[in-house]
Amino acid sequence: MTMHAQIEAPTTRSATPTVSVVVPALNEARNLEVVLPTLRAADHRITEVLLVDGGSVDDTVATARRVLPDVRVLTQGRKGKGNALATGFAAATGDVIVMFDADGSADPAEIPAFVDALVEGADFAKGSRFTLGGGSADITPVRRAGNYGLNVAMNRTFGTHFTDLCYGYNAFWTDVLPVLDLADPQAPSRDGEMLWGDGFEIETVINCRFAAGGARIAEVPSVERERIFGHSNLNAVKDGLRVLRTIATERVRARRGVPARPGPRQTAGVTRIAS
Repeated sequence: MTMHAQIEAPTTRSATPTVSVVVPALNEARNLEVVLPTLRAADHRITEVLLVDGGSVDDTVATARRVLPDVRVLTQGRKGKGNALATGFAAATGDVIVMFDADGSADPAEIPAFVDALVEGADFAKGSRFTLGGGSADITPVRRAGNYGLNVAMNRTFGTHFTDLCYGYNAFWTDVLPVLDLADPQAPSRDGEMLWGDGFEIETVINCRFAAGGARIAEVPSVERERIFGHSNLNAVKDGLRVLRTIATERVRARRGVPARPGPRQTAGVTRIAS
């Protein structure tokens, strides 16, 4: 398989890396009030928390600044979770980037395990609810079955050994960020439309590109908690099809060695680490 980008042998990495936590948020004030105070203290290696606001109309930004005074607040250039994450990635100053959802489903106490997996040699530490020690208080039987099928598709297509594709709690070394080849997060798009990778497809895109780039991937057991306040926008069938289309598009990209042209934006939601 011809790769668009390959991860080269890393330079010496710190045994005590600094960590940037990127938190995309849209109208998550009530959840952030609970999550942020515990997040900063979860690991002594965390040097910054970046909240990327997607145009919230509640008190998301004010709440974040009140409960975590040293939070860095960023505004994304386009729409979508993918663009929010890319905005945070581009601004992060830490040696390691942790992707963290604002809704309370991710446990900050697990961050040390993700960072330790990277220090022990992984390029990408991928959370899994379905490996030993993982679990979920939120997943339904339908979503579990769908995730299994998507895992099979991903593993057969990219030669991976993932146990949990559709999970967004992940971490990676900042020095491998170029392999993701994400669109400039602040560049305007025609008529305000989202670019490939701007939507919920971002998590599948990240998994595919690290796999295609030869990243050393380590799965980290993670227990998904229930969202604290509000409701998820996840649609098991619709978003499952988006994940499948993303895998197919990224397969074409990897084989050609150039970005595929997916046409209308295809969104997705996603996430063993190769042994």
